[in-house]
Amino acid sequence: MASRSLSYTQLLGLLSFILLTSTMAVRVGVILHKPSAPTLPVFREAPAFRNGDQCLEADQIHIAMTLDTNYLRGTMAAVFSLLQHSTCPENLSFHFLSLAHFENDLFSSIKSTFPYLNFKIYQFDPNLVRSKISKSIREALDQPLNYARIYLADIVPPSVDRMIYLDSDLVVVDDIEKLWHVDMEGKVVAAPEYCHANFTHYFTKTFWSDPVLVKVLEGKRPCYFNTGVMVVDVDKWRKGLYTQKVEEWMTVQKQKRIYHLGSLPPFLLIFAGDIKAVNHRWNQHGLGGDNFEGRCRTLHPGPISLLHWSGKGKPWLRLDSRKPCIVDHLWAPYDLYRSSKHSLDE
Repeated sequence: MASRSLSYTQLLGLLSFILLTSTMAVRVGVILHKPSAPTLPVFREAPAFRNGDQCLEADQIHIAMTLDTNYLRGTMAAVFSLLQHSTCPENLSFHFLSLAHFENDLFSSIKSTFPYLNFKIYQFDPNLVRSKISKSIREALDQPLNYARIYLADIVPPSVDRMIYLDSDLVVVDDIEKLWHVDMEGKVVAAPEYCHANFTHYFTKTFWSDPVLVKVLEGKRPCYFNTGVMVVDVDKWRKGLYTQKVEEWMTVQKQKRIYHLGSLPPFLLIFAGDIKAVNHRWNQHGLGGDNFEGRCRTLHPGPISLLHWSGKGKPWLRLDSRKPCIVDHLWAPYDLYRSSKHSLDE
């Protein structure tokens, strides 16, 4: 095959470019590189999921998630699982929050994977929360997008008055409409709660020894709940100014160090003991192990509607490393990653 050579004009242009960049480097003493967006994974196109006749009068179901480039593979699997198990998949409306400089690439990735998906991407400004974040026990918990759920009510359209918030490290194996129709009984948040968990472990001695701070729990029976799966009455959240209330506890944390775990504890201080409890089947959490080593865990007994890999270990990373936990094989069928050997055959 004949080699392709550069013309004289092209050579002059290339030389001019090299001289220009060299001059710029001399002026500043270092060559500056424009930050490049991360290369996003490539996903297989999901099949089209359509409504049946029984969906003509069904509700629009609003689902909110964040779009983190590091968790995109998990998000795609979660969306795929929601569509696959939904009776009325075309009634699912997705609200994605992402950082502005990745928005176009993420939009293209979702559109090519789910051409028929009803979704919108909203820009989340990390400066809203960056100065309020305190260092936690795991770096992933300190990322601004991990706090985006606090601002959902202020970002989504005013017409959205109820929403299901979901983390990206889960799959749904039941019809999400069942969770959507939970009777909130006037509460702002509905979620599975776990009253057997030792609630005192989520806060420091500084908190428990301060008589003013502990008054927030007075008259309540506070129980742990996981903020990765929540039904939120968005209208009540707005009227109750709960975004500001969460921010107030984050300010206290900056001053006194009253907890260690990212965005969860402020939710517990405000809502624990005052949420609508949902069946545990809607959050089989902790499958990612603890926050330090991510050791394998087994499933809790009982029916399951949602599998959640909260904790350090993520199923796609463990599968790729060829050191999966048994439960990770329950996530694999929803993996749309094009190079994946674990996903369903096309």
